[in-house]
Amino acid sequence: MSPTVSKIAIIGAGVSGIAAAKQLAHHNPVVFEASDSIGGVWRHCSYSSTKLQSARSDYEFSDFPWPDRNNQSFPSHLEILDYLHSYANHFDVLKFVKFNSKVVQVRFIGDQENVDVGVEPGHYGSLLPGHPVWEIAVQTNDSETIQWYAFEFIVICIGRYGDVPEIPSFPPNKSPEIFDGKVLHSLDYCKLDKDGAAELLKDKKVAVIGYKKSAIDLALECAEANQGPEGKPCTMVVRTLHWPVPHYWVWGLPFFLFYSTRSSQFLHERPDQSFLRTLLCFLLSPMRHAVTKFIESYVLWKLPLAKYGLKPEHSFEEDYASCQMAIVPEKFFPEADKGKIVFKRASKWWFWNGGIEFDDNTKVEADVVVLATGYDGKKKLKAILPEPFRSLMEFPSGTMPLYRGTIHPLIPNMGFIGFLESLANLHSSELRSIWLARLVDDKFKLPSVVNMLDQTMKEMEVSRRTTRFHKRYCISTYSINHGDEICKEMGWNAWRKNSWLSEAFSPYRSQDYRKQK
Repeated sequence: MSPTVSKIAIIGAGVSGIAAAKQLAHHNPVVFEASDSIGGVWRHCSYSSTKLQSARSDYEFSDFPWPDRNNQSFPSHLEILDYLHSYANHFDVLKFVKFNSKVVQVRFIGDQENVDVGVEPGHYGSLLPGHPVWEIAVQTNDSETIQWYAFEFIVICIGRYGDVPEIPSFPPNKSPEIFDGKVLHSLDYCKLDKDGAAELLKDKKVAVIGYKKSAIDLALECAEANQGPEGKPCTMVVRTLHWPVPHYWVWGLPFFLFYSTRSSQFLHERPDQSFLRTLLCFLLSPMRHAVTKFIESYVLWKLPLAKYGLKPEHSFEEDYASCQMAIVPEKFFPEADKGKIVFKRASKWWFWNGGIEFDDNTKVEADVVVLATGYDGKKKLKAILPEPFRSLMEFPSGTMPLYRGTIHPLIPNMGFIGFLESLANLHSSELRSIWLARLVDDKFKLPSVVNMLDQTMKEMEVSRRTTRFHKRYCISTYSINHGDEICKEMGWNAWRKNSWLSEAFSPYRSQDYRKQK
Protein backbone atom coordinates (compact mmCIF):
# COMPACT_ATOMS: atom_id res chain seq x y z
CA MET A 1 0.00 0.00 0.00
CA SER A 2 1.47 3.38 -1.01
CA PRO A 3 2.00 5.95 1.76
CA THR A 4 -0.36 8.86 2.38
CA VAL A 5 1.33 12.03 1.06
CA SER A 6 1.13 15.43 2.83
CA LYS A 7 3.33 18.51 3.11
CA ILE A 8 4.25 18.78 6.80
CA ALA A 9 4.35 16.35 9.73
CA ILE A 10 4.72 17.32 13.38
CA ILE A 11 5.79 14.58 15.78
CA GLY A 12 4.54 15.23 19.31
CA ALA A 13 1.65 17.29 20.69
CA GLY A 14 3.23 18.77 23.77
CA VAL A 15 3.76 22.51 24.24
CA SER A 16 6.15 22.71 21.26
CA GLY A 17 3.98 20.54 19.04
CA ILE A 18 0.80 22.57 19.49
CA ALA A 19 2.78 25.82 19.09
CA ALA A 20 4.21 24.54 15.80
CA ALA A 21 0.79 23.28 14.65
CA LYS A 22 -0.81 26.66 15.29
CA GLN A 23 1.86 28.58 13.35
CA LEU A 24 1.85 26.06 10.46
CA ALA A 25 -1.95 25.64 10.39
CA HIS A 26 -2.24 27.12 6.89
CA HIS A 27 -0.32 24.07 5.61
CA ASN A 28 -2.72 21.61 7.29
CA PRO A 29 0.02 19.71 9.12
CA VAL A 30 -0.45 16.17 10.40
CA VAL A 31 0.41 15.94 14.11
CA PHE A 32 1.29 12.48 15.42
CA GLU A 33 0.80 12.10 19.17
CA ALA A 34 1.63 8.75 20.78
CA SER A 35 -0.75 9.25 23.73
CA ASP A 36 -4.44 10.12 23.96
CA SER A 37 -3.90 13.75 24.97
CA ILE A 38 -1.92 16.89 24.26
CA GLY A 39 0.34 18.35 26.94
CA GLY A 40 3.54 16.32 26.77
CA VAL A 41 5.45 16.31 30.06
CA TRP A 42 2.65 18.22 31.78
CA ARG A 43 0.36 15.28 31.05
CA HIS A 44 2.70 12.34 31.52
CA CYS A 45 5.62 13.43 33.74
CA SER A 46 3.95 15.41 36.54
CA TYR A 47 3.26 14.52 40.16
CA SER A 48 0.10 15.58 41.95
CA SER A 49 2.17 18.35 43.58
CA THR A 50 3.93 19.54 40.40
CA LYS A 51 3.64 23.26 39.73
CA LEU A 52 5.02 25.68 37.21
CA GLN A 53 8.41 27.16 38.13
CA SER A 54 7.58 30.68 36.95
CA ALA A 55 4.81 33.27 36.96
CA ARG A 56 1.84 32.76 34.65
CA SER A 57 2.80 35.82 32.61
CA ASP A 58 6.17 34.16 31.89
CA TYR A 59 4.50 31.01 30.60
CA GLU A 60 1.86 31.99 28.08
CA PHE A 61 1.45 32.22 24.33
CA SER A 62 1.80 35.68 22.84
CA ASP A 63 -1.76 35.75 21.48
CA PHE A 64 -3.47 33.80 24.28
CA PRO A 65 -2.88 35.27 27.75
CA TRP A 66 -3.93 33.48 30.92
CA PRO A 67 -7.42 34.56 32.03
CA ASP A 68 -5.99 35.34 35.48
CA ARG A 69 -2.45 36.22 34.40
CA ASN A 70 -1.85 38.56 37.38
CA ASN A 71 -2.47 35.76 39.88
CA GLN A 72 0.84 35.46 41.73
CA SER A 73 0.47 31.78 42.64
CA PHE A 74 2.30 29.19 40.56
CA PRO A 75 -0.28 27.19 38.56
CA SER A 76 -0.51 23.43 39.07
CA HIS A 77 0.12 21.01 36.23
CA LEU A 78 -3.65 20.54 35.93
CA GLU A 79 -4.12 24.30 35.46
CA ILE A 80 -1.41 24.29 32.80
CA LEU A 81 -3.07 21.39 30.97
CA ASP A 82 -6.37 23.28 31.06
CA TYR A 83 -4.61 26.35 29.63
CA LEU A 84 -3.00 24.31 26.83
CA HIS A 85 -6.32 22.68 25.95
CA SER A 86 -7.99 26.11 25.90
CA TYR A 87 -5.29 27.37 23.53
CA ALA A 88 -5.61 24.34 21.24
CA ASN A 89 -9.40 24.63 21.15
CA HIS A 90 -9.36 28.40 20.62
CA PHE A 91 -7.12 28.10 17.55
CA ASP A 92 -8.69 24.83 16.36
CA VAL A 93 -5.40 22.96 16.52
CA LEU A 94 -6.81 19.61 17.65
CA LYS A 95 -8.22 18.89 14.19
CA PHE A 96 -4.63 18.29 13.01
CA VAL A 97 -3.76 15.78 15.77
CA LYS A 98 -3.81 12.02 15.30
CA PHE A 99 -3.91 10.66 18.86
CA ASN A 100 -2.61 7.23 19.92
CA SER A 101 -0.34 7.39 16.86
CA LYS A 102 3.21 6.44 17.73
CA VAL A 103 5.98 7.16 15.23
CA VAL A 104 8.17 4.05 15.20
CA GLN A 105 10.40 4.80 12.24
CA VAL A 106 11.46 7.67 9.99
CA ARG A 107 12.89 6.90 6.55
CA PHE A 108 14.75 9.30 4.24
CA ILE A 109 13.72 9.16 0.58
CA GLY A 110 15.24 12.45 -0.60
CA ASP A 111 18.53 13.37 -2.24
CA GLN A 112 21.34 11.61 -0.38
CA GLU A 113 23.99 13.99 -1.72
CA ASN A 114 22.60 16.76 0.48
CA VAL A 115 23.64 14.92 3.63
CA ASP A 116 27.15 13.67 2.76
CA VAL A 117 29.37 15.19 5.45
CA GLY A 118 32.51 14.74 3.40
CA VAL A 119 31.46 17.04 0.58
CA GLU A 120 31.69 20.80 0.58
CA PRO A 121 28.44 21.96 2.21
CA GLY A 122 26.34 24.41 0.31
CA HIS A 123 22.90 25.71 0.97
CA TYR A 124 20.31 23.91 3.06
CA GLY A 125 17.78 23.71 0.23
CA SER A 126 14.05 24.26 -0.02
CA LEU A 127 11.96 23.24 2.99
CA LEU A 128 8.99 22.40 0.77
CA PRO A 129 10.60 21.01 -2.41
CA GLY A 130 7.31 19.84 -3.94
CA HIS A 131 7.96 16.11 -3.47
CA PRO A 132 8.25 13.80 -0.44
CA VAL A 133 11.59 13.72 1.37
CA TRP A 134 10.71 11.66 4.45
CA GLU A 135 8.48 8.68 5.13
CA ILE A 136 7.08 8.02 8.60
CA ALA A 137 5.89 4.68 9.98
CA VAL A 138 3.05 5.08 12.49
CA GLN A 139 1.60 2.52 14.87
CA THR A 140 -1.97 3.36 15.89
CA ASN A 141 -3.72 2.24 19.11
CA ASP A 142 -0.94 -0.27 19.87
CA SER A 143 -2.02 -2.37 16.91
CA GLU A 144 0.45 -4.47 14.93
CA THR A 145 -0.47 -2.65 11.75
CA ILE A 146 1.94 0.04 10.53
CA GLN A 147 0.72 2.91 8.36
CA TRP A 148 3.25 4.79 6.23
CA TYR A 149 3.02 8.52 5.48
CA ALA A 150 5.21 10.68 3.23
CA PHE A 151 6.09 14.33 3.85
CA GLU A 152 8.13 17.17 2.40
CA PHE A 153 9.08 18.48 5.84
CA ILE A 154 9.05 17.11 9.40
CA VAL A 155 9.02 19.05 12.67
CA ILE A 156 10.14 16.92 15.62
CA CYS A 157 8.65 18.12 18.93
CA ILE A 158 9.19 15.15 21.22
CA GLY A 159 11.44 17.16 23.55
CA ARG A 160 14.20 16.06 25.88
CA TYR A 161 12.06 14.85 28.76
CA GLY A 162 9.65 12.00 29.35
CA ASP A 163 9.14 8.64 27.63
CA VAL A 164 12.69 7.26 27.97
CA PRO A 165 14.09 7.20 31.54
CA GLU A 166 17.78 7.73 32.23
CA ILE A 167 18.82 4.63 34.19
CA PRO A 168 22.25 4.57 35.90
CA SER A 169 24.64 1.72 35.22
CA PHE A 170 25.76 -0.52 38.10
CA PRO A 171 28.66 -2.88 38.85
CA PRO A 172 28.05 -6.62 38.38
CA ASN A 173 25.76 -8.16 41.00
CA LYS A 174 24.87 -4.73 42.38
CA SER A 175 21.96 -3.82 40.11
CA PRO A 176 18.26 -3.48 41.10
CA GLU A 177 17.70 -7.23 40.60
CA ILE A 178 19.39 -8.06 43.92
CA PHE A 179 17.27 -5.53 45.86
CA ASP A 180 14.41 -7.06 47.87
CA GLY A 181 12.29 -3.90 47.71
CA LYS A 182 10.62 -1.96 44.91
CA VAL A 183 12.57 0.10 42.34
CA LEU A 184 10.89 2.55 39.98
CA HIS A 185 11.79 5.62 37.95
CA SER A 186 10.08 8.95 38.53
CA LEU A 187 8.38 8.39 35.16
CA ASP A 188 6.60 5.37 36.69
CA TYR A 189 5.75 7.37 39.81
CA CYS A 190 4.07 10.01 37.64
CA LYS A 191 1.60 7.39 36.44
CA LEU A 192 0.28 6.78 39.97
CA ASP A 193 -2.79 8.61 41.19
CA LYS A 194 -2.75 10.39 44.55
CA ASP A 195 -3.94 7.33 46.49
CA GLY A 196 -1.50 5.04 44.71
CA ALA A 197 1.43 7.37 45.44
CA ALA A 198 0.45 7.64 49.11
CA GLU A 199 0.19 3.84 49.39
CA LEU A 200 3.64 3.43 47.83
CA LEU A 201 5.30 5.91 50.22
CA LYS A 202 3.41 5.70 53.51
CA ASP A 203 5.25 3.95 56.36
CA LYS A 204 8.01 2.96 53.93
CA LYS A 205 11.74 3.62 54.04
CA VAL A 206 12.15 5.49 50.75
CA ALA A 207 15.36 6.53 48.98
CA VAL A 208 15.10 9.15 46.24
CA ILE A 209 18.07 9.26 43.87
CA GLY A 210 18.64 12.80 42.59
CA TYR A 211 18.58 16.46 43.59
CA LYS A 212 16.82 18.29 40.78
CA LYS A 213 13.28 19.58 40.76
CA SER A 214 11.52 16.22 40.32
CA ALA A 215 13.59 14.65 43.11
CA ILE A 216 12.92 17.56 45.48
CA ASP A 217 9.16 17.42 44.84
CA LEU A 218 9.13 13.65 45.27
CA ALA A 219 11.04 13.79 48.56
CA LEU A 220 8.56 16.35 49.88
CA GLU A 221 5.62 14.13 48.89
CA CYS A 222 7.34 11.25 50.67
CA ALA A 223 7.82 13.34 53.82
CA GLU A 224 4.18 14.47 53.80
CA ALA A 225 3.05 10.84 53.47
CA ASN A 226 5.09 9.86 56.54
CA GLN A 227 4.01 12.37 59.17
CA GLY A 228 3.74 11.34 62.81
CA PRO A 229 6.04 9.31 65.06
CA GLU A 230 5.64 6.13 62.98
CA GLY A 231 6.55 7.86 59.73
CA LYS A 232 9.87 6.89 58.16
CA PRO A 233 12.30 9.55 56.87
CA CYS A 234 13.00 9.88 53.15
CA THR A 235 16.66 9.69 52.13
CA MET A 236 17.77 11.87 49.24
CA VAL A 237 20.91 10.51 47.56
CA VAL A 238 22.69 13.58 46.18
CA ARG A 239 25.45 13.18 43.64
CA THR A 240 25.65 16.61 41.97
CA LEU A 241 24.70 19.74 43.90
CA HIS A 242 22.79 22.62 42.35
CA TRP A 243 21.58 25.98 43.61
CA PRO A 244 17.89 25.97 44.57
CA VAL A 245 16.11 29.27 45.13
CA PRO A 246 13.19 29.95 47.50
CA HIS A 247 11.35 32.35 45.17
CA TYR A 248 11.98 35.01 42.54
CA TRP A 249 13.02 37.81 44.89
CA VAL A 250 16.58 38.53 46.03
CA TRP A 251 17.04 40.87 49.00
CA GLY A 252 13.75 42.55 48.03
CA LEU A 253 14.58 42.89 44.33
CA PRO A 254 12.83 40.95 41.53
CA PHE A 255 15.02 38.20 40.13
CA PHE A 256 14.51 39.27 36.51
CA LEU A 257 16.62 42.39 37.12
CA PHE A 258 19.73 40.23 37.46
CA TYR A 259 19.50 38.11 34.29
CA SER A 260 16.35 38.65 32.23
CA THR A 261 16.53 42.28 31.11
CA ARG A 262 18.45 43.67 28.17
CA SER A 263 20.72 45.68 30.49
CA SER A 264 21.50 42.65 32.70
CA GLN A 265 22.24 40.39 29.72
CA PHE A 266 24.70 43.04 28.56
CA LEU A 267 27.01 41.73 31.30
CA HIS A 268 27.20 38.30 29.69
CA GLU A 269 29.02 36.97 26.66
CA ARG A 270 26.95 36.28 23.59
CA PRO A 271 27.76 34.60 20.25
CA ASP A 272 29.08 36.76 17.42
CA GLN A 273 29.94 39.72 19.62
CA SER A 274 32.36 42.38 18.46
CA PHE A 275 35.85 42.96 19.86
CA LEU A 276 34.63 46.04 21.74
CA ARG A 277 31.81 44.12 23.33
CA THR A 278 34.20 41.30 24.26
CA LEU A 279 36.44 43.87 25.91
CA LEU A 280 33.48 45.39 27.73
CA CYS A 281 32.41 41.96 29.01
CA PHE A 282 35.89 41.48 30.39
CA LEU A 283 35.87 44.89 32.08
CA LEU A 284 32.43 44.21 33.56
CA SER A 285 33.32 40.74 34.83
CA PRO A 286 33.70 42.01 38.45
CA MET A 287 30.11 43.25 38.30
CA ARG A 288 28.94 39.91 36.92
CA HIS A 289 30.78 38.15 39.75
CA ALA A 290 29.24 40.54 42.29
CA VAL A 291 25.72 39.78 41.02
CA THR A 292 26.35 36.05 41.45
CA LYS A 293 27.68 36.52 44.99
CA PHE A 294 24.76 38.80 45.83
CA ILE A 295 22.27 36.09 44.83
CA GLU A 296 24.26 33.34 46.56
CA SER A 297 24.36 35.35 49.78
CA TYR A 298 20.57 35.59 49.78
CA VAL A 299 20.06 31.89 49.02
CA LEU A 300 22.47 30.87 51.78
CA TRP A 301 20.70 33.21 54.21
CA LYS A 302 17.24 31.99 53.24
CA LEU A 303 17.92 28.26 52.87
CA PRO A 304 19.97 26.02 55.23
CA LEU A 305 22.24 24.67 52.48
CA ALA A 306 25.40 24.88 54.60
CA LYS A 307 23.67 23.12 57.52
CA TYR A 308 22.91 20.08 55.37
CA GLY A 309 26.12 20.10 53.32
CA LEU A 310 24.23 21.17 50.19
CA LYS A 311 26.16 24.31 49.26
CA PRO A 312 27.52 23.84 45.70
CA GLU A 313 31.16 24.57 44.99
CA HIS A 314 30.34 26.09 41.62
CA SER A 315 28.76 29.51 41.19
CA PHE A 316 25.05 30.22 40.91
CA GLU A 317 25.64 31.58 37.40
CA GLU A 318 26.73 28.13 36.19
CA ASP A 319 23.37 26.65 37.16
CA TYR A 320 21.47 29.56 35.65
CA ALA A 321 23.50 29.33 32.43
CA SER A 322 22.61 25.63 32.10
CA CYS A 323 18.89 26.08 32.90
CA GLN A 324 19.17 24.13 36.15
CA MET A 325 17.80 26.70 38.58
CA ALA A 326 14.88 25.26 40.57
CA ILE A 327 12.36 26.73 42.99
CA VAL A 328 12.43 24.72 46.22
CA PRO A 329 8.98 24.20 47.81
CA GLU A 330 8.37 26.24 50.94
CA LYS A 331 7.85 23.15 53.12
CA PHE A 332 10.91 21.25 51.88
CA PHE A 333 13.56 22.31 54.39
CA PRO A 334 11.09 22.47 57.34
CA GLU A 335 10.49 18.76 56.67
CA ALA A 336 14.26 18.22 56.72
CA ASP A 337 14.43 20.09 60.05
CA LYS A 338 11.80 17.65 61.40
CA GLY A 339 13.95 14.72 60.27
CA LYS A 340 11.50 13.60 57.60
CA ILE A 341 14.02 14.27 54.81
CA VAL A 342 17.67 13.32 55.25
CA PHE A 343 20.50 13.83 52.77
CA LYS A 344 23.30 11.52 51.74
CA ARG A 345 26.10 12.86 49.54
CA ALA A 346 27.64 10.19 47.33
CA SER A 347 29.60 10.11 44.10
CA LYS A 348 28.94 6.38 43.57
CA TRP A 349 26.23 4.05 44.81
CA TRP A 350 24.70 0.66 44.06
CA PHE A 351 22.17 -1.79 45.40
CA TRP A 352 22.37 -4.44 48.09
CA ASN A 353 19.46 -6.67 49.04
CA GLY A 354 18.35 -4.35 51.83
CA GLY A 355 18.74 -0.97 50.13
CA ILE A 356 21.50 1.33 48.83
CA GLU A 357 25.25 1.02 49.42
CA PHE A 358 27.78 3.83 48.88
CA ASP A 359 31.43 4.12 47.96
CA ASP A 360 32.32 5.13 51.55
CA ASN A 361 31.15 1.68 52.70
CA THR A 362 27.99 3.02 54.36
CA LYS A 363 24.51 1.68 53.69
CA VAL A 364 20.94 2.96 53.79
CA GLU A 365 18.05 0.56 54.30
CA ALA A 366 15.13 1.04 51.93
CA ASP A 367 11.80 -0.49 51.02
CA VAL A 368 11.35 1.69 47.94
CA VAL A 369 13.96 3.34 45.69
CA VAL A 370 12.81 6.00 43.22
CA LEU A 371 15.24 6.98 40.48
CA ALA A 372 14.71 10.69 39.84
CA THR A 373 17.62 10.52 37.44
CA GLY A 374 16.14 12.32 34.45
CA TYR A 375 15.36 11.29 30.90
CA ASP A 376 17.33 10.19 27.86
CA GLY A 377 16.00 12.51 25.15
CA LYS A 378 18.80 11.58 22.76
CA LYS A 379 17.93 7.89 22.94
CA LYS A 380 14.29 8.72 22.24
CA LEU A 381 15.26 10.66 19.12
CA LYS A 382 17.87 8.17 17.94
CA ALA A 383 15.27 5.39 18.15
CA ILE A 384 13.35 6.83 15.20
CA LEU A 385 16.02 8.61 13.13
CA PRO A 386 17.85 6.53 10.49
CA GLU A 387 21.53 6.67 9.66
CA PRO A 388 23.43 8.78 8.73
CA PHE A 389 21.22 11.32 10.51
CA ARG A 390 21.45 9.50 13.83
CA SER A 391 25.21 9.98 13.79
CA LEU A 392 24.85 13.61 12.73
CA MET A 393 22.80 14.49 15.79
CA GLU A 394 25.92 15.40 17.74
CA PHE A 395 28.22 16.20 14.83
CA PRO A 396 30.51 18.15 14.84
CA SER A 397 30.35 19.48 18.41
CA GLY A 398 29.23 16.68 20.73
CA THR A 399 25.89 18.46 21.21
CA MET A 400 23.10 18.64 18.65
CA PRO A 401 23.89 21.78 16.60
CA LEU A 402 20.59 23.58 16.01
CA TYR A 403 20.63 26.84 14.10
CA ARG A 404 18.26 29.26 15.87
CA GLY A 405 17.43 26.28 18.08
CA THR A 406 15.46 24.75 15.21
CA ILE A 407 17.36 23.64 12.09
CA HIS A 408 20.14 21.04 12.03
CA PRO A 409 22.29 22.27 9.12
CA LEU A 410 23.19 18.71 8.06
CA ILE A 411 19.73 17.14 8.26
CA PRO A 412 17.54 18.28 5.36
CA ASN A 413 13.84 19.13 5.52
CA MET A 414 13.57 18.60 9.26
CA GLY A 415 13.04 21.03 12.15
CA PHE A 416 13.35 20.57 15.90
CA ILE A 417 11.26 22.53 18.41
CA GLY A 418 11.74 22.17 22.17
CA PHE A 419 15.30 20.77 22.27
CA LEU A 420 17.34 23.91 22.93
CA GLU A 421 16.56 25.04 26.46
CA SER A 422 15.90 28.45 27.95
CA LEU A 423 14.39 29.66 31.22
CA ALA A 424 11.03 30.13 29.46
CA ASN A 425 10.60 27.12 27.18
CA LEU A 426 7.04 27.90 26.07
CA HIS A 427 8.11 31.36 24.95
CA SER A 428 11.16 29.96 23.13
CA SER A 429 9.11 27.25 21.42
CA GLU A 430 6.51 29.72 20.20
CA LEU A 431 9.07 32.20 18.87
CA ARG A 432 10.95 29.46 17.03
CA SER A 433 7.67 28.16 15.64
CA ILE A 434 6.87 31.61 14.27
CA TRP A 435 10.38 31.77 12.75
CA LEU A 436 10.02 28.28 11.25
CA ALA A 437 6.60 29.02 9.74
CA ARG A 438 7.95 32.12 8.02
CA LEU A 439 10.95 30.13 6.80
CA VAL A 440 8.68 27.41 5.39
CA ASP A 441 6.68 30.14 3.65
CA ASP A 442 9.90 31.36 2.01
CA LYS A 443 9.72 34.78 3.72
CA PHE A 444 13.52 34.68 4.18
CA LYS A 445 16.46 32.41 3.35
CA LEU A 446 18.78 30.44 5.57
CA PRO A 447 22.53 31.14 5.51
CA SER A 448 24.84 28.51 4.03
CA VAL A 449 25.34 25.25 5.88
CA VAL A 450 28.87 26.35 6.82
CA ASN A 451 27.64 29.61 8.31
CA MET A 452 24.86 27.89 10.24
CA LEU A 453 27.29 25.37 11.71
CA ASP A 454 29.67 28.20 12.57
CA GLN A 455 26.89 30.00 14.45
CA THR A 456 25.98 26.91 16.49
CA MET A 457 29.66 26.34 17.32
CA LYS A 458 29.95 29.91 18.61
CA GLU A 459 26.91 29.37 20.83
CA MET A 460 28.37 26.20 22.25
CA GLU A 461 31.71 27.91 22.90
CA VAL A 462 29.87 30.55 24.93
CA SER A 463 28.25 27.76 26.95
CA ARG A 464 31.57 26.01 27.51
CA ARG A 465 33.12 29.18 28.87
CA THR A 466 30.12 29.92 31.10
CA THR A 467 29.25 26.61 32.77
CA ARG A 468 30.62 23.15 33.38
CA PHE A 469 27.15 21.83 32.49
CA HIS A 470 27.42 23.15 28.93
CA LYS A 471 26.21 19.92 27.29
CA ARG A 472 22.68 20.88 28.33
CA TYR A 473 22.94 23.61 25.62
CA CYS A 474 20.95 26.40 27.30
CA ILE A 475 20.69 30.00 26.05
CA SER A 476 19.50 31.66 29.27
CA THR A 477 22.35 34.18 29.57
CA TYR A 478 21.82 35.48 26.02
CA SER A 479 18.15 34.63 25.42
CA ILE A 480 17.22 38.22 24.49
CA ASN A 481 20.05 38.34 21.95
CA HIS A 482 18.81 34.98 20.61
CA GLY A 483 15.35 36.51 20.16
CA ASP A 484 16.89 39.60 18.53
CA GLU A 485 18.62 37.48 15.89
CA ILE A 486 15.44 35.55 15.16
CA CYS A 487 13.50 38.81 14.75
CA LYS A 488 16.12 40.28 12.42
CA GLU A 489 15.99 37.22 10.17
CA MET A 490 12.21 37.46 10.01
CA GLY A 491 12.43 41.15 9.10
CA TRP A 492 11.03 42.26 12.47
CA ASN A 493 12.32 45.03 14.67
CA ALA A 494 14.47 43.35 17.33
CA TRP A 495 13.65 45.92 20.01
CA ARG A 496 10.09 45.08 21.07
CA LYS A 497 9.38 47.50 23.92
CA ASN A 498 7.60 50.85 23.83
CA SER A 499 10.30 52.89 25.59
CA TRP A 500 14.02 52.96 26.24
CA LEU A 501 13.39 52.46 29.96
CA SER A 502 11.36 49.31 29.34
CA GLU A 503 13.96 48.03 26.90
CA ALA A 504 16.68 48.41 29.53
CA PHE A 505 14.99 47.21 32.72
CA SER A 506 11.87 45.13 32.04
CA PRO A 507 11.95 41.39 31.24
CA TYR A 508 11.18 40.03 27.79
CA ARG A 509 8.10 37.80 27.62
CA SER A 510 5.97 36.18 24.92
CA GLN A 511 3.66 39.21 24.85
CA ASP A 512 6.52 41.29 23.45
CA TYR A 513 6.46 39.19 20.27
CA ARG A 514 2.72 39.30 19.68
CA LYS A 515 2.83 41.70 16.74
CA GLN A 516 5.44 42.74 14.22
CA LYS A 517 7.11 46.01 15.24
